[in-house]
Amino acid sequence: MRQTGNQQEARNFNAQMQRCRSAEAARDTPARCGAVRLMRRYLKWIIPAGLLLVALAAWLVLGTGATRVETAQVERGPAVELVYATGFVEAARPATVSARLTAPVVKVLAEEGQRVTQGQALVLLDDGEQRGQLAQAEAQARGATLAEQRMVTLFHQGWVTRAQRDEAVASAQAARAAAAAIRAKLGQTVIRAGLSGVVLKRDVEPGDLAIPGQALMELGDPATARVTATVDERDIPRVRVGQAVLMSTDGLPGKVIRGRVSEITPGGDPAQRAFRVRIAFADAASLPLGLTLEVNIVTQQREGALLVPASGFADDQVWVVVDGRASRRRVTAGIIGADKVEIRQGLAAGDTIIVNPPEGLEDGDRVAP
Repeated sequence: MRQTGNQQEARNFNAQMQRCRSAEAARDTPARCGAVRLMRRYLKWIIPAGLLLVALAAWLVLGTGATRVETAQVERGPAVELVYATGFVEAARPATVSARLTAPVVKVLAEEGQRVTQGQALVLLDDGEQRGQLAQAEAQARGATLAEQRMVTLFHQGWVTRAQRDEAVASAQAARAAAAAIRAKLGQTVIRAGLSGVVLKRDVEPGDLAIPGQALMELGDPATARVTATVDERDIPRVRVGQAVLMSTDGLPGKVIRGRVSEITPGGDPAQRAFRVRIAFADAASLPLGLTLEVNIVTQQREGALLVPASGFADDQVWVVVDGRASRRRVTAGIIGADKVEIRQGLAAGDTIIVNPPEGLEDGDRVAP
């Protein structure tokens, strides 16, 4: 009958032990038998140690059975509620320069960025037609004035009636008024600045045809700059005049520009479903007009509030780690921000909560960070 390798080794070991007992009685081969006795003595410790090492390796490979989670500590800090919007820098009193009559542009006297004063000439229009009309009107006015003077003299001499005199006077006055109107129209061929400021935009070149109502230039004073922000109609009830505003722009990374709400337009834009909010700078800010800004209006702020990450709060509940186990807890929230949520009731500073809790997490599950 064929024997297995283990059975053969056991027979060899028993035979060796039998020889050692015989050798011990005969005092034969003491070194060899001593080694066998030593193996027998430590054999009972080697097997348990091996099993323990196997169990330890399995524990390291398979883990403790706890669910790995991301945790965070409940901390104290400022709770801030913000209304987000976008805005742009504009002059507080912008002015659009346009022509009051139709005429070709002869010369442009100001460039973009140039500072101008009120009344300064900006654009010259072709005035040939107006000058011809003025010469004709002035000639008619002179003739009507001479006829008026003769008729008044004849009336005093009794040669004409009062009605004839009055008609001549009225005709002369009309002729003079017509000349004055054309003279004023001639003055409109010189387009002047309506206020002192800077030329923000120029949309006219010599040879263009100026049309009434068409914007030729835009003027504004950077010293009176403000921000106009577009706020969603759902957020506008929380916005009040005087609230602090924090602004930033990609053009000035890392810089916070501070201001305050100065005006809320009473009428909204139904197409955009938004209202315009005017913001005054808290300090003098040398920002270019037209610069786009990210606007954060501070509608509420509390110092020393209990805060948790927003990713650990949902449906007025958080997961708390207690003695290595997950526990769902209902809380009362205050200010809810994009990154942090204020907890008014249900947690204490130093509590550990689970951030981004995994799906399938149950009350009492063992968890480990």
